Amino acid sequence: MNKNFFEHIAHAFEIPLRNSVLIFSLILLIILLAPILLRKIKIPGIIGLILSGVIIGPHGLNILERSSAVDLFSTIGLLYIMFIAGLELDMNEFRKTRHKSLVFGFFTFIIPIIIGYPVCYYVLGFDVGSSILVSSMFATHTLVAYPVVNSYGISKNQAVAITIGGTILTDTAVLIILAVIVGSSQGELDQQFWIRLTISFAVFLGIMFGIIPKIAKWFFQRVESEKTSHYIFVLFIVFFAAFIAEVSGLEPIIGAFVAGLALNKFIPHSSALMNRIEFIGNAIFIPFFLISVGMIVDIKVLYKGPEALIVAGTLTLVAVCGKWIAAWFTQISFKYSAAQRQVIFGLSSAHAAATLAIIMVGYANDIIDENVLNGTIVLILVTCIVASIATEAASKKVVLAGDQDAVTEEKDVLGDEHILVPIANLNNMEILLDFATMIKNKKSPHPVTILSVVPNNELAEENLKKAKKNLDSTAKYASGSEVEVNMMATIDYNIAGGISRASREIMADSILLGWPSQVGIIEKMVGEKTESILNRTDINIFMCHFGKPFVSNDRITLVCPPMAEDEKGFSYWLNKIARFALELTLPISCIANIRSESAILAYFKRNKISCNIKFVLHKEWDDLATIKHYVKDTDLLIFVSARIGEVSYNREFDGIPKKLGRKYENNNRILIYPSRRPTSTFDNYDEVSAMSVNRGYSHLQKMGRGLGSILKIKNKGKFNDQ
Repeated sequence: MNKNFFEHIAHAFEIPLRNSVLIFSLILLIILLAPILLRKIKIPGIIGLILSGVIIGPHGLNILERSSAVDLFSTIGLLYIMFIAGLELDMNEFRKTRHKSLVFGFFTFIIPIIIGYPVCYYVLGFDVGSSILVSSMFATHTLVAYPVVNSYGISKNQAVAITIGGTILTDTAVLIILAVIVGSSQGELDQQFWIRLTISFAVFLGIMFGIIPKIAKWFFQRVESEKTSHYIFVLFIVFFAAFIAEVSGLEPIIGAFVAGLALNKFIPHSSALMNRIEFIGNAIFIPFFLISVGMIVDIKVLYKGPEALIVAGTLTLVAVCGKWIAAWFTQISFKYSAAQRQVIFGLSSAHAAATLAIIMVGYANDIIDENVLNGTIVLILVTCIVASIATEAASKKVVLAGDQDAVTEEKDVLGDEHILVPIANLNNMEILLDFATMIKNKKSPHPVTILSVVPNNELAEENLKKAKKNLDSTAKYASGSEVEVNMMATIDYNIAGGISRASREIMADSILLGWPSQVGIIEKMVGEKTESILNRTDINIFMCHFGKPFVSNDRITLVCPPMAEDEKGFSYWLNKIARFALELTLPISCIANIRSESAILAYFKRNKISCNIKFVLHKEWDDLATIKHYVKDTDLLIFVSARIGEVSYNREFDGIPKKLGRKYENNNRILIYPSRRPTSTFDNYDEVSAMSVNRGYSHLQKMGRGLGSILKIKNKGKFNDQ
């Protein structure tokens, strides 16, 4: 029995490994240890995974062989890299830089071909077809180093944006050339071939940008609470897009990238869904792909004679030089820094996915020989290592230069930002927390504080226990999107007093409230809760009504009254709206006067904010009903109000929550009260003085309007009598 047991154990560990569970365990161990061990000697984790693949692969120690399971996970990882690249692409920045992406795409496509073709034809002695195929291979690049720029937080830098944009252009062009070369080698390069390719490509784009976004919008609206279903739906779209791209005669990686572009506006970058997509990809699928790339490499080809070494060395040198020259031309054209040039070179110099696809197809169709195939494998290993090291070094330089974020912030918004979210209705909790996550400054060390205020009565202790239990469910939801939250429950005789006291305790910069509900006669006599909070605090307040998911909104309509730019909180709320618009990839339609327009554009330019914003000049601010025809049902309405007595305050702002709720009941809406300068230096008397002064001012205004209307009527009567 012991003999059989040991034979069973020995059989399980026979090389190459056959047991699927053991294979999976070994790969997970490599994914765990390779980055940790190599980080000690300052080698990027990507290189560790590729080298691990070389060591354990069939051409190394032969511990693993390329099985169907490894190939499947590798394919998923490759598609995942392209999908995340499309998903992470800042569409507003891409629209601004699309011409630069075209220029870079042209450089990174044409320069390697111009260098590569003469080298292949005259130096290496290839025929015309082989020379065109191999030189077009030099033009491709795979975003193997993209996880590096992502981890350093520079994925929205303009250099990264144009490189990603150029990737899809050059890879698409090269893969079309591949289809043409293969068709030519098989004698199929006729009129029917071109018609079929054109029609299939047009149908593919029509499905991806015409049908998929509508299906995605419908799904995310209808299946709002099923978070697992959201992730499965996204995966389905990625693989379906890859499949229809393949059917259309393109490579699946093009389909995955286009799927990322199609779903870009439906998945905010700070959302829980985005966190799940990146987490699973970076933890499992992408490392699998990198290990599988290493498993292809056959180091032994270098010992098969000088010809293999010459081909491998020449191909690698031409590939690296071509991409560096393209990056240099791009730097000169757009006056980028040396660090940005290095980022472009690092991202575009790795050859893996499309390169491998081209060479494998060329080898299968007898267009190239074994020496070129083996030389290309060495090229893949070397360029992946060069790309990883170059991108890592360049990313550090970009971060040190302070260029890591697309939305840089002014000093008054930076630093110790603290957001307070009082929770009254658990049904609104998730979407309000999502909003807080999207607008929060990512550099702030403070968590989002979730507050529950319990009335101080005979049931206070029992209600406090319930409140803490509710806060636990909020914390569980927050952990899904890796949002750091601070739970706070307090007892107070007055809910508004509890909120204002808590905001002072944590030195909050803003309070996010749910939309005020209808109040009874008692509340009106004592004072409404939201009005009390306004009177008791000086900080920014956002009153939010999110009755529909954000994917239902087609744009943000911002109502910015005259002199709003003169309020203390102007830069704060404008920065938050910019962040929100960028997260949702929504354009902004701003209703304002010329002075406010100039102030907003100056702020955006000063802080390098790439929002897609258009202005509607408006003059009739004494009647807010005139803005109704600017607002559509699919708009997310943001109205900038002001506290009584502030410089931008207008008497039309009286009862503004009720007015907006009545006129725009079908819209998601946010009402902003900018921060103001403190009303008193005596903290103990702040609440009393603010409330009494503001209420007195309000009553005087109302009396003045009443007297004014009476005098108008009397004067009108006298005039008629005359």
